Amino acid sequence: MDLGLEGKSAIVTGGSMGIGAAIALALAREGSDVAVNYRRHDAAAKEVVRKVEELGRRGLAIKADVAGYADAQNMVQTVVKEFGRLDIMVCNAGINWDGVIWKMTEEQWDTVINVNLKGCFNYNKAAAMVFKDQKGGKIVNISSINGLRGKFAQANYSASKGGEIAMSKTLARELGKFNVNVNVVAPGMVMTDMARNIPPEFLNKAVDETMLGRIASAEDCADVVVFLCSDRARHITGEVIKVDGGQYI
Repeated sequence: MDLGLEGKSAIVTGGSMGIGAAIALALAREGSDVAVNYRRHDAAAKEVVRKVEELGRRGLAIKADVAGYADAQNMVQTVVKEFGRLDIMVCNAGINWDGVIWKMTEEQWDTVINVNLKGCFNYNKAAAMVFKDQKGGKIVNISSINGLRGKFAQANYSASKGGEIAMSKTLARELGKFNVNVNVVAPGMVMTDMARNIPPEFLNKAVDETMLGRIASAEDCADVVVFLCSDRARHITGEVIKVDGGQYI
């Protein structure tokens, strides 16, 4: 099936590991050039770029904190200069710093909101300025089912992910007349390196919550993102698609 992604150019924030890396490689397999944003993992980011180039596409790794407004503007400008265009923005970068509300510090709240929600705003805005002028583009923001249902000890994380959903719906309204699709993928528990290190009782609880009896892989999420970035999803905007095996119904 031709998804119409050959020759497109994409940015994936938080693209050095986990879901972000899977998205970057999935887009490259469909023919897109891919730039990954990362903050700490230099070797992992370079490895993603190497794999993108092995697939015959151009790759680029740019180290920047997504919470930095100017960094987002600069990255988009750099990608447009290097690749000649920008067609896809996937905002995947995110962190968590958990604690019940009566113990949560201001630093915990501000840090998570700044990375997850402000970071999403920074890159959405930078991309929107390009997409608006060129009359086309795809934005996919990676949220979480916890942005829909809430989660104990995650007031900051759930608020940031719920904010991403509300912002995405707003941008779908604002950018639709410019032929820009804005959608959200909301994973449940995903079997990343981070998930493998959590206590087994928490992982087993997540499995028990699902209807399919398994945890998603990063590639399960990436496949949905690629579809939303494709011509096959040209009439879908403002949607939130859960990739959770029925974990939250």
